[in-house]
Amino acid sequence: MDNSKLKYVYLIILSLIWGSSFILIKKALGENNGELVLQPLQLGAVRTMISGVILAGIGWKSFTATKRKHWPWLAVSGLLGTFFPAFLFAYAQTEIDSAISAILNSTVPLITLIIGAIIFGISFSKKQLLGVVIGLAGAVGLVLAGMDSHPDQNYLFVGLVIIACTCYAVNVNIIKKHLQNIKPLAIATGNFIFIAPLATLVFFSADGPSLDYSSPLVQRSLMYMIILSVLGTVVAKIMFNKLVQITSPVFASSVTYLMPVIGLTWGIMDGEQFHLWQGVSTGVIILAVVLVTRERKSSDK
Repeated sequence: MDNSKLKYVYLIILSLIWGSSFILIKKALGENNGELVLQPLQLGAVRTMISGVILAGIGWKSFTATKRKHWPWLAVSGLLGTFFPAFLFAYAQTEIDSAISAILNSTVPLITLIIGAIIFGISFSKKQLLGVVIGLAGAVGLVLAGMDSHPDQNYLFVGLVIIACTCYAVNVNIIKKHLQNIKPLAIATGNFIFIAPLATLVFFSADGPSLDYSSPLVQRSLMYMIILSVLGTVVAKIMFNKLVQITSPVFASSVTYLMPVIGLTWGIMDGEQFHLWQGVSTGVIILAVVLVTRERKSSDK
């Protein structure tokens, strides 16, 4: 299959996988009598450690074949594309619904455009600038609507999602600019070679070894973590790296087209409430993403 068709296959599969990751994070955090089964630091660390072990096993040779001059960028890519977001999303979802996280994650193409223009010198059109403004307005509207309909949730934690999205946006530009010719498996493996030791330190500092691993609740949380690690991290990371290489940073980040729909569906099925103005704000954000990515499609490979 040629790249012009393959990129849409990757886009749909990634949307389904990553759109489901938010509910998996929620389930992995768990709840028992008002208390979390796993703490956010424990969740982020375990997710990274499991993924690191799997990738080291299947991609070590691919990583060692990369030139050492690329290693600093692999480390930075790992920190921004996986390490920090894993903890930021876990903390955010202790206060806001998984569906809201999924919707806010759709701002990644907008932030990618801004970061690409400011840091990487990538040009953009007036229509794309309009899309950024509309998208930011939609994000603000979503937060305000959520605060009105869910006054018990702390929407300051939305800031953590935006920071994570900014990390993703910088990372996708780094992959395109500095790791373009590196095999996707080598990129993913290299990322985790550098961040897995850090995650191990976090795991021990967060009292990970003291968890009651014989508890059915902990075992269930770990089951969700394994699913999230294998699909949402290992498989998706390799596919996303390939998608960035065969398209553009903005097109690759438009994987967020379908993610809100998937995330919303899972959230509603899990009993999360979603109201009219949140739906309107979601539509505004998706419209903005369309405006931002539309003109870029002609330049995709």
